[in-house]
Amino acid sequence: MRSNRGLLWYSALCGAGVLWSGGLVVALALGHRPVHSVVAVGIAALMTVPGFAAGILANRRAYRTQQPRRLWSLASWVPPHVPVWAAIAAGLVFFGFWLSIVLAFVALEGNPEMTADGQYALNDHDRVVLVTPEVYQRQVDHQQQISLSVLGAFAVGGAFLCAARATDHEDDPHLVHD
Repeated sequence: MRSNRGLLWYSALCGAGVLWSGGLVVALALGHRPVHSVVAVGIAALMTVPGFAAGILANRRAYRTQQPRRLWSLASWVPPHVPVWAAIAAGLVFFGFWLSIVLAFVALEGNPEMTADGQYALNDHDRVVLVTPEVYQRQVDHQQQISLSVLGAFAVGGAFLCAARATDHEDDPHLVHD
């Protein structure tokens, strides 16, 4: 019998990445910045990337995945032993992160930067506009929201893929299959 503990740990780590990213995205949307940008995104990446990679590799090896036969059929994308509610929940959380990315992109007014004389500015296709520190910081927050939402969406996928593979007992000789 093979051990699935590693995949369960990766799934839990990605689950923590979902909570970390989601919590920080909500905080940023409410105008709070609890953690510095580099730390927030770095921790999210450390929690997300290993589990996502492990989930992709484990599912690819186990199921010899191919493109789904029917594009909009849930059964084509989700292993058969995974409950429908789990697939729908993962899809809804993924959609939440996707929506957060879209809303942050819509709110971006330019690339925040500092001018040579220390003033805050937004650069929008070589058109530089001086702004207040509050506007500058809000644009930095939108950029951080995009990064955290991308990592959160990958964390949802990693948690789902690792958990799906770890809970598949198809090759377990001790279980009776109907």
